[in-house]
Amino acid sequence: MLIRKSDGGFTYATTDLAAIRHRVQEMASGDGGEKAQRVLYVTDAGQSQHFEMVFKAAKIAKFVAENVSLEHVPFGLVQREDGKKFATRSGETVKLKDLLNESIRIAGEDLRSQEGNQSVPDAQIEKVATIVGIGAVKYADLSMNRESNYSFSYERMLYARLCGIIRKASGQEDTADIEWPEAAEIIITDDAELGLIRNLLQLPDILKEGERDLYPNKLCDYLFETSQK
Repeated sequence: MLIRKSDGGFTYATTDLAAIRHRVQEMASGDGGEKAQRVLYVTDAGQSQHFEMVFKAAKIAKFVAENVSLEHVPFGLVQREDGKKFATRSGETVKLKDLLNESIRIAGEDLRSQEGNQSVPDAQIEKVATIVGIGAVKYADLSMNRESNYSFSYERMLYARLCGIIRKASGQEDTADIEWPEAAEIIITDDAELGLIRNLLQLPDILKEGERDLYPNKLCDYLFETSQK
């Protein structure tokens, strides 16, 4: 790994090592130092070797104490629907703003196409479409194994219908404003209810596992499984 070029110039590795020293140490000069105990580097998987060398160099230089963890959190490539890699330098990637707007538009069209929604005011449709559209993008992103490559598609961004679930569970009409049911005494009478309770009890372990391994898709899998109980 090259730290300094023959002409005196510095490399990415140089600045990464300087950043590690600043993040994990308390600077004697009093100009900062974050004293972090866990540092996560979230980049594409193609930089794995780079960070492996940088982390080893930082330990050899004694920048990092034994109780400090430096972790590379790699993610896969986001590809076009034809399977080709997005070329960021050519400007062909999809902007987040455009993605959210398109997801909201698709959600709005889906809501308007459902029977019984034709008389719902546009303002209410737009409000629900915004919630569903943005939520669908979040779920679609987090539900993927972060190390897997995946093909980007607007149509694949729409998933759950939270409002529909609430209305169905509480007996509300499709055109009614959502009203959360009042809390009630819980009476267990069915094996399916016991199965749901057992699944809910797994949540603390799922959260700990997600924090340790940094795979949010495991939490999404758990939530989806729980919603099917």
